[in-house]
Amino acid sequence: MRHRLLLLIALPFLGFAQNSALDLTEAETSTKTYASEAFEGLKIVNFESTKLVDHKELAFIVSHRFGNLKNGIDTFFGLDDAVTRLNFVYGLTDAINIGLSRSSFLKIYEGSLKYKIVRQAENGFPVTIVGFNAILVNTSLSEDNFPGIEFSNKLGYTSQLLISRTLNPNISLQLAPTVFHEGLVNIEAQDNTQFALGFGGRYRITKRWSFNADYGWHLNRASSSILKNPLSVGFDLQTGGHVFQLHFSNSRGINTNSFLGRTEGDWTDGDVFFGFNLSRTF
Repeated sequence: MRHRLLLLIALPFLGFAQNSALDLTEAETSTKTYASEAFEGLKIVNFESTKLVDHKELAFIVSHRFGNLKNGIDTFFGLDDAVTRLNFVYGLTDAINIGLSRSSFLKIYEGSLKYKIVRQAENGFPVTIVGFNAILVNTSLSEDNFPGIEFSNKLGYTSQLLISRTLNPNISLQLAPTVFHEGLVNIEAQDNTQFALGFGGRYRITKRWSFNADYGWHLNRASSSILKNPLSVGFDLQTGGHVFQLHFSNSRGINTNSFLGRTEGDWTDGDVFFGFNLSRTF
């Protein structure tokens, strides 16, 4: 466990080293033609995409995930039970982004680092690879409910490799091998360090509209767990400086640890949550 955590923490620094080498390579091959961005938004639906904020630009993303649709008019189809996340992402360079967010789901604060390792090029490297690392604090955990809890139990970590390919102007696909750690898990048999593989894609319908979907396959979930794998579908609307994403998901959580490690909804039972992301770049 300790070795896995050390590897998890070291991944951002490995990404920086690779990124420095990439900068030198790109400087030497400035005439290289790169493929178009695989995705319009910083997220596909739940999963991070390989898109980054440009140098010295600030993106402000407001995310809402409403309550269960199947509760009907009692909760106004979920609008009474909204989860909100406010996220700021700044481009330190074209290849390095930092982020800071707060989610009302479990009162989570999160800091993130996203960095481009290599970019898909025509007649060159076949995919874009981006690293994503995050550290979060679950401030909903208190000694009133968990006597003797320590600060380390409130922490969570995420490391991902986001690997995307633009197949043509209309179709893009992505894989996201993920390791995440929870300081406190709800099921005794569940390992604190967990592994997942994300799948995502986009199909461009028109110049402004696209259909997006992603799925997270949890690889070491405890056999006694009632939790589900997150499946989400939605639409992106590109409007100049805005990207507006409408989606449906069986997860209420928006942070990576939340939707991979705490999804309870079941599509077959109608446990579906409507939501949207609104992104504005300054």
